[in-house]
Amino acid sequence: MTPDPDIQPQFYESVPTSRLLAWVIDIIVTTGLVLLILPFTAFTGLFFLPFLFIILGFAYRVVTLSRGSATWGMRLMAIELRTRNDEPFDLPTAFAHTLGYSISVAFAPLQLISIVLILSTERRQGLSDMVLGTVALNKRA
Repeated sequence: MTPDPDIQPQFYESVPTSRLLAWVIDIIVTTGLVLLILPFTAFTGLFFLPFLFIILGFAYRVVTLSRGSATWGMRLMAIELRTRNDEPFDLPTAFAHTLGYSISVAFAPLQLISIVLILSTERRQGLSDMVLGTVALNKRA
């Protein structure tokens, strides 16, 4: 089981801020990947840039989450995602979490709900975390 926030609150301290900063770092990394790939498309990728950004961002999240239960941004901010059994993400869980995140980002009301949940729930869970039973934990704890 994941740490109980009543008994071990240190695992959830500063998680919302860390998640926000990790998200900014991940956007920068994804933008860098897109800029790196563009020349290999003979710059035709500019015609479908939003699609390229979405696909590369999705792949980046799935790969990094399945290999270390955290994106590079999360690793820099010392947080990681865990399953309800306190296990690191495997490929199916990483895919499901990324799909949930992508759907939330695509629909502003869902993203707003997710932000409110992260700020107000005791385990600091977003919408996709609530659905999957996953949590973001402070690794320093």
